[in-house]
Amino acid sequence: MKTKVTKRLVREGDFVAEVDVQLIEADGGWAPYLSLDDAYRLDDVREALRSGDLRRASQLASRVYRLTPVSA
Repeated sequence: MKTKVTKRLVREGDFVAEVDVQLIEADGGWAPYLSLDDAYRLDDVREALRSGDLRRASQLASRVYRLTPVSA
């Protein structure tokens, strides 16, 4: 079993959080997959962004961005 560190983006409203997670690569089955802790962390980041708690989201994620529309 090998692991690989990657980033997942969590978008909620006008915010996007960049979260570092480990993908677990195993022979057969549903590989690659997240650990249970990483899946819960992604859920916690999404909930923090949804409730507007940017401090909590920035503690759980490596970066938090605010999206702004661009006029064409």
